[in-house]
Amino acid sequence: MSKPHPAWRSWRTARLMTAMLAGAGQAVALADGAGHAQGWLQALCMAVLCSLLLKEGKVSNASKAPWAAFRSGALLGWCFAWAWLSATFWWLYIAMHDFGGMPSWLAVCAVAALAGALAIYYAIACGLWVRWMQGIQGRQWHWKGALSFSALWTLSELLRGQWFTGFPWGAVGYAHVDGWLSGYAPWVGVYGIGALVAGLVMAISMGISGGSGKPPVYATIRSIAAGCLLLISPWAWTHLNGDWTHSAGHAQVRLLQGNIAQDEKFIPGRGIEDALTWYAQRLQDNVAPLVVAPETAIPLLPSRLPQGYWPTLVERYQQAPQQLALVGVPLGSEQQGYSNSVVSLGPKEMASYRYDKHHLVPFGEFIPPLFQWFLGWMNIPLGNFDRGALHQPTLNWQGQRLAPNICYEDLFGEELAAQFAPPANVLFDGLDVTPTVLVNVSNIGWFGDTVAIDQHLNISRMRALELQRPMLRATNTGATAIIDHHGRVQAQLARYTRGELNGTFEGRSGLTPFAWWAGRWGLTPLWVACLLVCFWTTRRRSHQGS
Repeated sequence: MSKPHPAWRSWRTARLMTAMLAGAGQAVALADGAGHAQGWLQALCMAVLCSLLLKEGKVSNASKAPWAAFRSGALLGWCFAWAWLSATFWWLYIAMHDFGGMPSWLAVCAVAALAGALAIYYAIACGLWVRWMQGIQGRQWHWKGALSFSALWTLSELLRGQWFTGFPWGAVGYAHVDGWLSGYAPWVGVYGIGALVAGLVMAISMGISGGSGKPPVYATIRSIAAGCLLLISPWAWTHLNGDWTHSAGHAQVRLLQGNIAQDEKFIPGRGIEDALTWYAQRLQDNVAPLVVAPETAIPLLPSRLPQGYWPTLVERYQQAPQQLALVGVPLGSEQQGYSNSVVSLGPKEMASYRYDKHHLVPFGEFIPPLFQWFLGWMNIPLGNFDRGALHQPTLNWQGQRLAPNICYEDLFGEELAAQFAPPANVLFDGLDVTPTVLVNVSNIGWFGDTVAIDQHLNISRMRALELQRPMLRATNTGATAIIDHHGRVQAQLARYTRGELNGTFEGRSGLTPFAWWAGRWGLTPLWVACLLVCFWTTRRRSHQGS
């Protein structure tokens, strides 16, 4: 076999580097230096990938065997996705190295390996797309290519978000939380927005490239017109029909941000004492009807707290019938197992509420099988929690129904939507028990003063859009914020400061389409739709090839 010509190798290397640069740009689109999502940048970066795949498809049509076509498309997709994912969650390095004590070389390798493993999903999608489009021409080429790319891309997102407990951080739909496509969030959720973007971008790219048997200008104009219709549709529906939900009244809240140094938080006499003192003082002095302290605000099990610490707080809120506190604290014992929890302090009838985190963070809160050796490289406490139930009750307080979630649980919109489905949303004694407000308590101080804070804020904003519920965020270092049911930040504390955020929020009742279907069936409808498109594409291709 003859070796590739040097010019061919240089051209191929340039294309792979272009794919990686575009992937890194897509990471920036999720949250730029000012914390804003940039949907136009995400679409542009994906357009670069689509253009590269189309060029690869044309070369494959002329000269490549099926396996070679798949391999070349997969390599482009992997390079794009690896750069995108690495640049999206590079801050995991800080948790592993700065706070976990892992050697720097191993922390870098771990982040790169995680991104590389997750990029395989997108590599397979891009490889299959090039292979399926090989040899296809005619009038169906344009829209079939766009639909199949949208389906394959969305399947990749779903695989990343659900397999092996899921790690969907950085899904492309989050880049559109501020754009016109955000109007689709109450309909199809973040993955549906990603599917719309992927299909539209590929359609425009294919129109510009030609190959459908019609003039490129005609196909491009048609794709742009379809894109404009997609952009206008949610805006028009909202202005003609209003929100899917209605007001459940207003309430006041105080959100606490302790800014406890993460490298000292679990050290006796330093961070522990600081956390216990500051949060106890804020809880004792509280005058708001509702006060929320972040994840593990109290960093010790109640049984290990100083004598009288917890009973004093309990008694204080039992004597204040118009006040309620939600506090993040680890619970359990070595015999019973441990849980990452939120508990209530309030009147006696309200003081027994407890929420246990359901969706745990791999390595941070549980160790996957065969990875016990990995824990030995890190020095992070409380590394193995038990999982709470998916369906846990809301907390009724002053006309609102509070639904807590902890840290990155708000990445999983389908799990939050489960609280709106039967039997959770049935009426008991004529009373609606679905949440009117979501409460997220987090501590992402593990990742430093990085873009992780902005990314997580945009994730919470997307959940507010999907379910049309306000989101109250109490965090250790940021972003502590009040988000309304349209995903808009109403008030926010400066990150890495110690303080209290006082504000008012409006609870909401009613169901969005996303809450209705995702609450009942999870993401299964998206899986089925994408698989049907893929089946149809391969079936039609086999008929054309026969």
